[in-house]
Amino acid sequence: MASASSWTLEIASPVAAPRLFRAAVLDWHTLAPKLVPDVVASAHPVEGEGGVGSVRQFNFTNAMPFNLMKERLEFLDGDKCECKSTLIEGGGIGVAIETATSHIKVEPAANGGSVVKVDSTYKLLPGVEVKDEIAKAKESVTAIFKAAEAFLVANPDAYN
Repeated sequence: MASASSWTLEIASPVAAPRLFRAAVLDWHTLAPKLVPDVVASAHPVEGEGGVGSVRQFNFTNAMPFNLMKERLEFLDGDKCECKSTLIEGGGIGVAIETATSHIKVEPAANGGSVVKVDSTYKLLPGVEVKDEIAKAKESVTAIFKAAEAFLVANPDAYN
């Protein structure tokens, strides 16, 4: 049985932490199909109202190696701009990955912007090796936050 592995990522942004967290994390299922339609075909809540235990599904275009991903929100502290979610279907679950969780915290920066901190933990299925998937995962996460950032900079009244 494979042991758990992890990767971390930090992304600096000129956007204030609460706005970026709301747009890129809490409401990403609404924004993603609009901001990155070449990657996310559609997205929607499956269960719940956005609180702990809620499940949302992202349906991808052929730009991704899998057609969907479902994630369950395990922890949420909106005031601290922090959450933890578990991948429960798609996204490599059952094919290459046994389990995967992501912990995201968007912290205020001294310049009025923010720093996104992502800690992803995963357990591969036996016999599966990670090659360039971690780099691709980091690129994907960075692209999500940068797309939300660009939207928020262009729309200063959004998510205030």
